[in-house]
Amino acid sequence: MSFSNKNNDEDIVAEINMTPLIDIMLVLLIIFMVTSSLSLESGLTIDVPKVEKTETSSDSNAVMISLTADGKIAVQGKLTTLEDLKMEVANALQKEGTELVVLEGDKASQLGNAVEIIDIAKSAGAKKFAIAAEAESKK
Repeated sequence: MSFSNKNNDEDIVAEINMTPLIDIMLVLLIIFMVTSSLSLESGLTIDVPKVEKTETSSDSNAVMISLTADGKIAVQGKLTTLEDLKMEVANALQKEGTELVVLEGDKASQLGNAVEIIDIAKSAGAKKFAIAAEAESKK
C-alpha cells in the first residue's frame, strides 16, 4: 500500500480582482469631470445685473473676480483683500493660463470699487475683461 503525499489540487492563489476597483475609479473620474466644469462660479451669493442681451465667451479658462454688495472681494471663490488682490490675480492668471478676467459684481456694489479692481487686474497681467450679467427674462 502506497500513500501519496502529492496533492493534485494546485495551491490557492489569492489575487485582488481589479475590475470593481477600476469601475469605481472611472465613476469617480466622471463625477470629477462634471463637477469641475462648474468651477467658473465663485461660490459667493451675488445678485448680478440683468441685461437684455448677453454674450458667452468661447474662452473656458477665465479668472473670476467677485465683488459683493458689502465690498468683499474674491478671486476664484477665495476671499482676499484689496492689498493682496494683485498677487492673487497674477497667480490665478498663471494657473489658468489665460489673460481673461471676468468681473462678477453685485448690483449694489460701487462702481469705484469695480474700476479699482479692473485697474489692479490690468497691473497683474490681465489683457481681456468681461463683466458677468444675467439675461433678463422676457415676460
